[in-house]
Order: sequence, then C-alpha cells, then structure tokens
Amino acid sequence: MTPLHDHARRALAHVTDRSTGDPLDPDLRVTLNFHPHFLHRLADEGVYRSQFVTGTSNGGLTARPGGDRWRWESRIFGGAYDAAPAETRPVYGALDFRRRPFGAAPRFGSAHLRLTAAAVERASFCYPDSFLEPGDFGVASRMRLIALAEADEKDPLDDYIEAQVHGPVVIGRDVEALVLDPSHRGTEVEEAARRLPCRVEWHGGFRVSVDELRRYPDFRGPEYVELAARIAVDGRLDPRIVQEAAGSGRYDPQDVKKVWHCLARFGAPTSRARPRPGAARRNPDRTPTRWPVRPRS
Repeated sequence: MTPLHDHARRALAHVTDRSTGDPLDPDLRVTLNFHPHFLHRLADEGVYRSQFVTGTSNGGLTARPGGDRWRWESRIFGGAYDAAPAETRPVYGALDFRRRPFGAAPRFGSAHLRLTAAAVERASFCYPDSFLEPGDFGVASRMRLIALAEADEKDPLDDYIEAQVHGPVVIGRDVEALVLDPSHRGTEVEEAARRLPCRVEWHGGFRVSVDELRRYPDFRGPEYVELAARIAVDGRLDPRIVQEAAGSGRYDPQDVKKVWHCLARFGAPTSRARPRPGAARRNPDRTPTRWPVRPRS
C-alpha cells in the first residue's frame, strides 16, 4: 500500500464516514482521461499532477485559493487540504464502471491512464461531478454510487462517477496502461508515450464527419459545428486534428474544447466493455457509438 500523507488520510477518512454501500468490484479501475499534448512532460517527470500544480485543466480553471475547485475540495474533504501544499492535492479521474475502452470520462480527453487496483483503494468518489456539489460519496469499501449512476439517464459525456485519487500518481507504480487514440500513431505523442514506464495500448479511435455533426446543431451550438468544419481535414475530425487546432493559436481553446465534445459525443468507437483482467483482448471496433441526443442545457 502506498504511504499517504496526513492530508490524504484525513480526506479519505472524512469521505469514508459519509459513504455507504457494499465494497467495490475489485476488477473495476479508475481512469484519468486527458488530452495527450503534455505527454513529454509526463515522461520527464513520471508523475501525474493536479491542476493546482499545473495551472491547466480539461475542465474548469478554478484551482486556486478561494476558487471554486478549492471550495469544492474543502467541502468534500472536510477542510483536509485547505492548508496543504499544491503538490499534495488529489488528481481527478472517474470510475470505469461501464468498462469503456476509451476510459470512463472521454469528455476530458481521448487518452487515459488506467490505474492499478491499489490506486483505487486510495480514491474517493462522488456522484454526480463535484462542481454540482453532490451529497453522495463513496470509497472502495463502501460504494453505492454505481446504482445511482445506472439509474440515471445522463448524456454519455456526463455519465461518469468522479474519482479523486489521493497521494501521488506515479506512472511506474500506479498505472497499468496508457491508452491512446490511433490517430496519434507515428506522431510525437506516441514517441513520448514510449518513454513512459507503463504499457501503451490503443482504443478503437474517435472520428466523425462534419456532415454527421451538422445533424446535431443544438448539442453545443451551431457555431461549434461551423468551427469544426473549419478545423476538419477533408471533412473529418479525429483527436490529432483537434489537438493540433488547439495548439495552433488560431482558435480560442475553450471553443476548440466544445468541438472536442462534439467529436467525443458523436464519434466515439463502439462502447464495447473493457475485458476483465486476464481476459483475451479483441481488435477494437471503430464503428461510432450511437446514443440518443438530448438538447443542450
């Protein structure tokens, strides 16, 4: 078991006291979905860091004293991290209870780190996302959140149980595999991935045509469909194309994030369940997943 610092021990104890339910299936894993543009830094440092350290995020940017993320963590963890150094704070992922090959929360990126069973033991969970200030919590020994999530009818991009992993996430110790989109094969992303001290795997691949996105103008808004059309190559999008657009300086990164949401929502590979540990692996199906569409809020 990885030794935990005092802030993490107090945070986990606080969440455990608020959690109910049966123990988690030991085969389930936590995944950390992200966009892989910073893999070179991850390879150099060997540690996955929180937004309190990096100042970046695939969600909101409020990880600062008094900011929303700081306030949410103070509430969830009973103030355990209020005076803690930034590098001791938890990192965020999701519980892959649906065993998706592309990770539990693809809205945050096409790549993911699949953590070990030991890392799950030092995670806390909430449903829904912490920015909604939920009242339902879980830990590995007390987990009723899966039943809540399965009874809900959320849009697929919102269909996740948030995980907060306490203690450092060290790639060589806490990660079973890095899973990438095949659009990054033969690129600097793959080059950086091969430097990591963990297995590299590939899922079926996100891809969508602009014509397909035009069928759903109300998902994020018609302006983002038009931006997708400008970004697309030969009328199609994949994660590499979207990542290059985000780093080009030609577009607002927050707007490109909405384009990614469109790609993740309508261009996901078939959501075939990830095999249980030890099960034979099959070639991934690249057929896009079809989910019912709800209007944007």
